[in-house]
Amino acid sequence: MAAIQGLRGTGQFTTDFRPTNYRELFTLLEPNGSAPLQALLAMSSSESTDDPKYNHFRDELPDRTITVNGALNSSATSVAFDAGDDNFLIVGTMLFNPLTSEMMSVAADSTATPVTVVRGASGTTAAAVADNQELVIAGFADQEGGTAPTAVSFDPTTDFNFTQIFKTAIQVSGTLQNTKLRTGDKEQESLTKALKLHMGDIERAFFFGTRNEANGSTASPTRHTGGLLSFITSITDCASATASANKMTEKEFDRFLVEDIFAFGSNEKVAFCGPRTISNMMEVGKGRWSPTQIDNAYGVAFTRYTTFAGDLLVYMHPMFRQITSMAQEMIILDMNHLNYRYMAGRDTQLIRDIQTNDFDGVKHMYMSECGLEMTQQKVHHRIKNWSALA
Repeated sequence: MAAIQGLRGTGQFTTDFRPTNYRELFTLLEPNGSAPLQALLAMSSSESTDDPKYNHFRDELPDRTITVNGALNSSATSVAFDAGDDNFLIVGTMLFNPLTSEMMSVAADSTATPVTVVRGASGTTAAAVADNQELVIAGFADQEGGTAPTAVSFDPTTDFNFTQIFKTAIQVSGTLQNTKLRTGDKEQESLTKALKLHMGDIERAFFFGTRNEANGSTASPTRHTGGLLSFITSITDCASATASANKMTEKEFDRFLVEDIFAFGSNEKVAFCGPRTISNMMEVGKGRWSPTQIDNAYGVAFTRYTTFAGDLLVYMHPMFRQITSMAQEMIILDMNHLNYRYMAGRDTQLIRDIQTNDFDGVKHMYMSECGLEMTQQKVHHRIKNWSALA
């Protein structure tokens, strides 16, 4: 035992005597709102399923145009059109050529290309038709006292996805349970972190997942839910779709908004962006748009960009900041056509005390069996490789 003379001060004590003061609960550093897509889905549409494979019917109205396959002279009456064009041409259907203002009348029901037409109908003048010319279905005309036309109907298509089983476990020893820590209750801290990681796993699967069922005929198949990147078919790649590779001008962005992004679906869509895409939009916004903040729209704070075509609710996804390859991405979603599907009775839940009987401690697990449902594809859009504003 050492003798100390004179005034005693705090600086004379080591950490053995003076542990100093810590916040009993430390601040957890995490991305701001790590699962915003799930926040939107929770506020918009969630539905249970009683089977891990859930199906839906998908239907849409035809665009009512055909594309001519092969040039025609002014007297040709047999019009071939591209394979894949919806066939709904019956006697009395009117076809209009926007380039020459000629009107044609379908003379015979057609179940396949080509179709027989009357040229120069409705008092118009027959003219040559260029290859790949778009002809517009311009209504139907019948004679007075005529009979009913041939009925036309369209069958919907079906699509599906799977629920995926997500699990995140924590394990704490009995000794640690009863040890006083400066950072607080280690079991509760682990549960808090595990829940955030669990929701982050689901969020990432909803973006990057690929639909698959492994060992589907066995008693223990593994299912993967398909994510947005695997489902979205409308893609603008700035590496090749713009005048300058990997760059986009304001005019090009306007064109994509009007002609592609808002061509289908609602006139208000959500855009999850990477940091580089956000900086590009900020540069556009300085000169042309007036961004406005929207607090708690769908439970997430957005910036609204208003255009003549529609409104984009823009949000920088924190996950895109963490993943280098997503920095130049913009994922544009029509929330009316996205659903959160979960297995009945197996939505996100905490299952406690799953440890074995001889384990000296506790083990808990978060579990979710859920998946993403996209009822339409054309209403969503993806812009990638947008590195700068040209």
